[in-house]
Amino acid sequence: MMLDNMPRGTICIEDLEIGMTRYLRKTISDRDIEMFAEISTDRNPVHLDDDYARDTIFEGRIAHGMLTAGLISAVIGEQLPGHGTVYLGQSLKFMAPVRPGDTVYAEVKVSAIDHARRRVTLETHCAVGDTVVLKGEALVLAPSRKFD
Repeated sequence: MMLDNMPRGTICIEDLEIGMTRYLRKTISDRDIEMFAEISTDRNPVHLDDDYARDTIFEGRIAHGMLTAGLISAVIGEQLPGHGTVYLGQSLKFMAPVRPGDTVYAEVKVSAIDHARRRVTLETHCAVGDTVVLKGEALVLAPSRKFD
C-alpha cells in the first residue's frame, strides 16, 4: 500500500495562514473497497462485481465516492488543522471515478480564517494523475492554544 503523508499533528488557528496546504497520497486497493463496503454497508455491485460493473457507464469497478472523500477527512483530521479539529460541514462534487489501483492525491488548502469564531474554510480536492476526481469545500472548527 502506498501512503505518502505529510507530518501529522496539530496546527492551531493562531498559526494558520491563507494558502497553507497539506496533502496525502494513497493507492486504493481492492481490500480498501471491500472494507469500505463492509463498514458502510454500501454493497452496490458497481464497486464489488467486475461483470456487473463492466456493463455500466464506468465500464469497470469503481471505488465508493465517499471512500475517496474520506481521504479529505484524513488530511483535515491528521494534518490541517489536525488533531482537535471539529468538522462542521463539507460540500462534495464528484468529477470522475476512482478505480482499484488508482493513486489518489487528496489536498486541503486554507481559503478563509474567522479567528473570532475559530472557523476555517478549506478548499478540498482529490486527483488521480492530472484528473480531478472530487472537489469541494470544508468548514471546520480549528484547535486553539487558548483552549488547551
